[in-house]
Amino acid sequence: MRIAVPNKGRLHDPAVDLLERAGLHVENGADRKLYASTVDPEVTVLYVRAADVPEYVADGAADVGITGLDQVRETGVSLVELLDLGFGRCRLVLAAPEDGPVGAVEDLNGGTVATEFPRVTRAYFDERGVDPAIVEVSGATELTPHVDVADAIVDITSTGTTLRVNRLAVIDDVLESSARLFARPGAVEDPKAEQTATALESVVAAENKRYLMMNVPEGELERVREVIPGMGGPTVMDIAGDDGVAVHAVVDERDVFAVINDVKAAGASDVLVTEIERLVP
Repeated sequence: MRIAVPNKGRLHDPAVDLLERAGLHVENGADRKLYASTVDPEVTVLYVRAADVPEYVADGAADVGITGLDQVRETGVSLVELLDLGFGRCRLVLAAPEDGPVGAVEDLNGGTVATEFPRVTRAYFDERGVDPAIVEVSGATELTPHVDVADAIVDITSTGTTLRVNRLAVIDDVLESSARLFARPGAVEDPKAEQTATALESVVAAENKRYLMMNVPEGELERVREVIPGMGGPTVMDIAGDDGVAVHAVVDERDVFAVINDVKAAGASDVLVTEIERLVP
C-alpha cells in the first residue's frame, strides 16, 4: 500500500510525526526522497506536493493520502474521507480592503476576486447567486486588491494576522479545512488501508487525553465516581490485601487540574497521571 504525504510545507512534519507515533516508522524519511519505506514492508510513503496528493490518490498512484480538505475540494476529485487528523486547521475566507466599497458578498456581483482556489471560489459564489470574475493567482494574493487586480480575495488564513497586516477584513468564511486522511473508493476496504486508518485514529484519539490512576476507600467510591469526567466512566479494580479499590479513568487534559483536586477531596489518594500514546476506539 502507498501513502501520499506532503513533501514540504506546514503539513509535512505533522503528517510524518503522526505516522511515526502510529508505529509506521518512515525509514530515511529525513532525506525528502520521492518515496520511503516503512517498518511495514507492505507500506510505502510517497512524497508529493500537498496540492498533488488528491490526484495521486484518485489516479491510483497512491491508495491513501494525507492532505488538506481545501486541496481535495479544489481538485474536484472523488475521494473518501477516512479521518480528520486534527492538524493544519485553517479557514478559506473571503476578504476585502478595510473601509472599502465591498462589505458583503453581494457587493462582488460583477466585480473581481483573486484566489489560488478558483474551483472552490466559483462554487461558493454560485451557491449564493453572485457572479464575479475569478482571477487565479499563484501567490501574494493579499496584494491584489491594493494594486487594482481584484476587488476582493479568497485566501487561506490560520490566525488572520496576514490579513490584518495587509488591511484586509474578512467578509465571510468560505471553507473550514484541516488535514485529513483520504482514500480512493477502491481502496477503502483494503485491510492494510483499514489498519492504517485505525492506527492513525488511535493516535488522534489519544491527543489531549490523560490516564488517571488512584486508590479509593471502598466507602468513598461513589463520591469519587461522581467527580470524574471521562470516557464511559472509570474502571474499578480490587486491590489485593486492601479494603480499598483502584480507580482508572481517561480524562481530557484540560480537566486534570480540577479533577485531581476533586478526587482528593472525595477521598482518593496516590493519584497518578500519565500520558496516553494511543487510544483505540
